[in-house]
Amino acid sequence: MEYRRLGKSGLQVSALSFGSWVTFGAQVNNIMAEQCMKIAYDNGVNFFDNAEAYASGQSEIVMGNILKKFQWDRSTYTVSSKVFWGGKLPNQIGLSRKRVIEACHAALKRLQVDYLDLYFCHRPDKNTPIEETVRAMHDLIQQGKILYWGTSEWSGVEIMEAYAVARQYNLTPPTMEQPQYNLLHRDKFEVEYSKLYKEIGLGTTIWSPLASGLLTGKYMDKTPEDTRINSKGMEWLKENIVGDAAKWKHEKVKALKIVADDLGVSLSRLSIAWVLKNPNVSTAILGASKTEQLEDNLKALDVVPMLTQEVMERIDAVMGNKPVAPAF
Repeated sequence: MEYRRLGKSGLQVSALSFGSWVTFGAQVNNIMAEQCMKIAYDNGVNFFDNAEAYASGQSEIVMGNILKKFQWDRSTYTVSSKVFWGGKLPNQIGLSRKRVIEACHAALKRLQVDYLDLYFCHRPDKNTPIEETVRAMHDLIQQGKILYWGTSEWSGVEIMEAYAVARQYNLTPPTMEQPQYNLLHRDKFEVEYSKLYKEIGLGTTIWSPLASGLLTGKYMDKTPEDTRINSKGMEWLKENIVGDAAKWKHEKVKALKIVADDLGVSLSRLSIAWVLKNPNVSTAILGASKTEQLEDNLKALDVVPMLTQEVMERIDAVMGNKPVAPAF
């Protein structure tokens, strides 16, 4: 396993991490969840990603039970949660001080830990002043309940505003952002955030390096029945993968598979390795519903050295979506 600094912080995270999104407490049973966690940990993964919204909190309960059972030394792993969607009532959603602090306490209880290593604002909240959210995160850090805080799917402008507010009032600024980044979604990570890596040392924990399964190749010809696309609440995923709107994506994936075949690696491993090739990626979060799937994806680091400039240029030509470099 390779370990990378989380932005400019001193925290070391495994280049490949493991998340429970739409699997724990929903798609996979607890035994499979436990097996996947152990495989990840035994292969050097030290970051486990979660959120209050995943399976309405059940995902954190499952992960917490696993952590309690294995009793791994707390210094050997990091665990996260995210705050925004906690319920349907007014103060159960958003990033107000009340919401942020109450959600943190609830996550600690579900995960059965004394502190969260990483705590994310799951989405920006237009109804709460950024200063209020920053102060709440700072106070949680001062209390030792979280160690680092960050954002997920915020714009570059919003991240910079949070950073500026923190510096203005001598508060703790955000350390990391959790964006989607993969061969099908590149602009935000490569263009919009480009200045943030150098200017504020932004760390990144990438979600969906396989574009919700599209880059595994399993949706190229037909939609398999035993997939999360058929799970409750996954209608948005089906829209992204099935139908006329997704045809161009499947054509790109088919062309990309030829590149993977020429290298003698799986399409999944190639796609994850491509994400890891970017030096601004701190860690790429893997998700899995089967142990063999996770074991294959964990081998993606072996593919990174194969991604020479020639191979990267070939991938860019195949995908045809390389962003225009920012003019600064």
